[in-house]
Amino acid sequence: MPLRAAPLPATPDQTVPLNQFITQVNADKSVTFRLFAPGAKRVAVVTGSTADSMVSHEMKKEANGAWTWKSEPMKPNLYEYFFDVDGFRSIDTGNPYVKPQRQPNTSLVLVPGSIIDDRAVPHGDLLALSYHSSALKSERKVYVWTPPGYSHESDPLPVLYFYHGFGDTGLSAITQLRIPQIMDNLLAEGKIKPMLVVVPDTETDISDAVPENFPAADRRKDFYPLNARAADKELMNDIIPLIGQRFNARKDAEGRALAGLSQGGYQALVSGMSHLQSFGWLASFSGVTTATVPNDEVTKQLSRAEDINQQLRNFTLVVGDKDSVTGKDIAGLKTELERQKVKFDYVEYPGAGHEMDVWRPAYAAWVQKIFN
Repeated sequence: MPLRAAPLPATPDQTVPLNQFITQVNADKSVTFRLFAPGAKRVAVVTGSTADSMVSHEMKKEANGAWTWKSEPMKPNLYEYFFDVDGFRSIDTGNPYVKPQRQPNTSLVLVPGSIIDDRAVPHGDLLALSYHSSALKSERKVYVWTPPGYSHESDPLPVLYFYHGFGDTGLSAITQLRIPQIMDNLLAEGKIKPMLVVVPDTETDISDAVPENFPAADRRKDFYPLNARAADKELMNDIIPLIGQRFNARKDAEGRALAGLSQGGYQALVSGMSHLQSFGWLASFSGVTTATVPNDEVTKQLSRAEDINQQLRNFTLVVGDKDSVTGKDIAGLKTELERQKVKFDYVEYPGAGHEMDVWRPAYAAWVQKIFN
């Protein structure tokens, strides 16, 4: 049979400015969402970050082939959204800001006016370090934020190790949590101590623990324990030594903090309790906990409240009061800590779910507490 080339997709009218086809933030902080899809029969933009908060907005098709919908003025924040194109979930192809995920399906739009903006302040450096993990027997990458003016001749700096959540990549903490902007701005305001922030990849991708190989229903039972053990070995055997070699970093426990969100909160709990003498500060933001994913080392350590209370300068749990993903995890851990008489701070965000509207302010608040 003769070969026939399929038709190519339509392109926007070259005589019209491209801004008529792409999403933009308006002067009044409303957002006009646009998607060029002249052949589509129906397009909607879905806003919100969780299943509980998502809202689908029907878009109108313009004569130029772009579908549009304009929001009300919005509060300063970094918002998630995606397009529903005839039942197909699509990122915004006219917007370079995509949520860093293992399977990207969400775009981001920044409404300026908050601590997560790029402000005219001294900026730290963001470094991407590639290394061979002896623990995982693979090539890996870790991100490191250094404060403005850092050099190896500077005084030794404390280090915060921070783990991202399930389904995301290390860049999620950089691009979506906005760690560089938060650190730059808080440091410029004199609200935090200079420190290094290290963001490993929470997923180890060892052969037994590739997340895509597990049904969601089996994730807590099978995947999380395997991955957590591997990530713990990588942290202690590879990442902490690497940071010590590459940077002038403090090596005492009081100069090390460990935190994470969602799955990363579980990782922080497992490593923090398994190696209690190596850390002075610990936090879980909406983390999976041993309430649903048991861990013998954590259970054993929680029975030694005196050791924990003496070692940790601060132990913080954070959760949104509408969190349907890990709300029961945090509640279970909170009850266990109270039963064991472990000292901890507990912060609940009203009206919030399993989302960045909990984790960004929680991160900003916690980094102001540590290393003081």
